Amino acid sequence: MIHITLPDGSQREFPGPVTVADVAASIGSGLAKAALAGKVDGKVVDTSYRIEADSALSIITGKDADGLEVIRHSTAHLLAYAVKELFPEAQVTIGPVIENGFYYDFAYKRPFGPDDLVAIEKKMAELAAKDEPVTRRVLPRDEAVAHFKGMGEHYKAEIIGSIPAGEDVSLYREGGFEDLCRGPHVPSTGKLRHFKLMKVAGAYWRGDHRNEMLQRIYGTAWASKDELQQYLTMLAEAEKRDHRKLGRELDLFHIDDHAPGLVFWHPKGWTLWQGVEQYMRKVYRDNGYQEVKGPQIIDKTLWEKTGHWDKYRENMFVTESEKREYALKPMNCPGHILIFKQGIKSYRDLPLRYGEFGQCHRNEPSGGLHGIMRVRGFTQDDGHIFCTEDQILQECVEYTALLQKVYKDFGFTNIIYKIATRPDKRIGSDAVWDTAENALMQSLRASGCEFEISPGEGAFYGPKIEYTLKDAIGRPWQCGTMQVDFSMPERLDAEYVGEDGARHRPVMLHRAIVGSLERFIGILIEESAGALPTWLAPVQVSVLNITDAQAEYARDVAKMLQKQGIRVQLDLRNEKITYKIREHSLQKPPFILVVGDKEMAAGAVAVRARGNVDLGVMSQQAFLEKVLADIAH
Repeated sequence: MIHITLPDGSQREFPGPVTVADVAASIGSGLAKAALAGKVDGKVVDTSYRIEADSALSIITGKDADGLEVIRHSTAHLLAYAVKELFPEAQVTIGPVIENGFYYDFAYKRPFGPDDLVAIEKKMAELAAKDEPVTRRVLPRDEAVAHFKGMGEHYKAEIIGSIPAGEDVSLYREGGFEDLCRGPHVPSTGKLRHFKLMKVAGAYWRGDHRNEMLQRIYGTAWASKDELQQYLTMLAEAEKRDHRKLGRELDLFHIDDHAPGLVFWHPKGWTLWQGVEQYMRKVYRDNGYQEVKGPQIIDKTLWEKTGHWDKYRENMFVTESEKREYALKPMNCPGHILIFKQGIKSYRDLPLRYGEFGQCHRNEPSGGLHGIMRVRGFTQDDGHIFCTEDQILQECVEYTALLQKVYKDFGFTNIIYKIATRPDKRIGSDAVWDTAENALMQSLRASGCEFEISPGEGAFYGPKIEYTLKDAIGRPWQCGTMQVDFSMPERLDAEYVGEDGARHRPVMLHRAIVGSLERFIGILIEESAGALPTWLAPVQVSVLNITDAQAEYARDVAKMLQKQGIRVQLDLRNEKITYKIREHSLQKPPFILVVGDKEMAAGAVAVRARGNVDLGVMSQQAFLEKVLADIAH
């Protein structure tokens, strides 16, 4: 007898080997119909998988995260099937699952265009409607290579040829299409109904620019029609909010091929930048941080001592002078240790908090760059706290409370907390990592925060809390961090004099609240769709005259506001007022003031709030009080 233990702890007995599908059917016809795969003793398998010994089993459906991955993986194969049906000469390469969807790379004699995507998606729907079974078979490696070479699939044969000799490989067939894959897959193509092809892009074979260029077709797939529609609606909304588009329209910044991955800030964009930086500078002052500034270029010997040269070298920009090698700093922490080491430090000085708006450079691959969200040069609101081991918990608790306040001030209240634990490539003993990881977990519990664990995602020198916020359309953005580091102070010989008169190593806490200012500003732009809150808006008030007769009065209104610290744009052009209002509305200032003869005679202004909301005529003083209250809110 074989005993199958289900997730609720109940057991079912079978006289001999049994498939996942058989177990699902024994539970109920509804579950049998919904089953996409199974999880046997923690491993996701096909519904045709034979269970030959006592096992724990859960049936995977579209409601499960594993089920959604199986759907997307199988839809990638359905895409390849459709392409081969329509374009028999195309060669298939690889087709993995990615966030929210999948892609498949193809080699074909001409570029795929929009009409081709429509035709391919239509063919996918036709193939899915056939509800063809998806079956698995296993071949020895060399036999599989010969099989695909015989089909003219040279890329696939090359992939299989890279597998160690003597190993078996699994193939999956649906109708007339067979593909290499480890699986698992849905039991039949009829399970794949809610998908859409998104775009075509270029991709080098095996990610190497020295290889030939392939065509990558991206798609998305979901378990239900509603989920698909929600995702497409979110994408449409995200496109309207795209910070790159808004950056151009609002004249905030641009990216130039003369400096890939670096940002050219325009006056309005730099005003926004300064709003964020000056706010964070006040956070430093009000919470016991001493602001410091380190150099941009540091000798490689320092990076060798910290471990960056060994663990992070490929991401660093390097240069040379007088036969010495240097690196542009990718992070600020080693410089802060060198500052800490100047002069003798006592236990009475701890915790010692340094903060820096430190500019960092990282050699990100060009394909990963994205507007100002992912760049090669960025500035962090970087801080480092030197403390004793006994002070870690309190410092982390206070930091989380501070971060929550900052995010709330910027309009974010939905925060996700994750603890990233030790990676395979790391420095420091397991005992040190145990202490550091436990301290972070205790701090979040003490802060009343529920958290997830991200195994192996910590920095090479220490674990970290990742603070991820969700924007107005539900997208996650990882911004803040708190990292516990016992190793770097040891490597750079940082010390303080303890109460016992002996020398001790401080613990170093690496922390950033908004993280990259560039990225955070991009998030703010997309969160607000460019309609930034009054305190951050580059232009807070636009002042428009109707005719030249009010030009001097409009200037006086603008000067009065500017003297109160309000950011004002004055428009005295000889244009129709409707045109000027429409043009300024597109720039999304919080307020537009219109002055005509009536307003001038009354010493007043006609006020329009963002969104074409008519607030009527106000005295200058009444409007000043309103805008100042908005800024202070």
